[in-house]
Amino acid sequence: MEIQNIQISLILDQYREYIEHRRKLDLEVASEFVTMAAHLVYIKTRMILSIEDEEAQSEMSDLIRSLEERKRSEDYAKIKDIAGKLAVRGEFGRDIITKPPEPVERGKIYEYDQEKADLVLALQDVLDRAGEQAPPPLSAFDGIVMHDPYPVQGKASEIVSRIIKHGMTRFLLLFRGNKSRSEVVATFLAVLELCRARAIKLAGSETDCTVSGGENLSENITL
Repeated sequence: MEIQNIQISLILDQYREYIEHRRKLDLEVASEFVTMAAHLVYIKTRMILSIEDEEAQSEMSDLIRSLEERKRSEDYAKIKDIAGKLAVRGEFGRDIITKPPEPVERGKIYEYDQEKADLVLALQDVLDRAGEQAPPPLSAFDGIVMHDPYPVQGKASEIVSRIIKHGMTRFLLLFRGNKSRSEVVATFLAVLELCRARAIKLAGSETDCTVSGGENLSENITL
């Protein structure tokens, strides 16, 4: 394009439109446009006045090169920005390794015709294992847990009658003849309750002791 063919009025119109668009943006960018437009008008004026002005033609060439360099710089900035975004995507996919699907070999396909007897045996095996893991039946606790615990009051009456009859007995002898765990527990609790009521008293060592009547010993004692 010849410098003589550039319309200054068109440059001014573009300038006003550009300034209106960039009014709220960076003023430094607008000032660069003003500088370029003013320099272009200056060069055209010189070339109109003197067609052979080599200095003006040289400045025009410099301006064109400057514009081309600016354009390349802007393109480079865009490419650099896009390259940075693509680099992030590249790093994301770099550590992901996929394995292609493997062909299924015909010989490795599970092919087995189950017989009815095999299914019955498998079911029986499952039932046997389930039975081993099931809780024990209530009958297994017979003799361990009594439905009716031995009464503590009844055992206390027996101990009191024994003390009144014999005057004294040994602690371990109270448990002789007990036929169940419940009776053993009832005997021990009865001794504790009678001691608390001061119906009996204990004396002796840790291994064995004597049991004798206390100040509140009575055949009609109620715990």
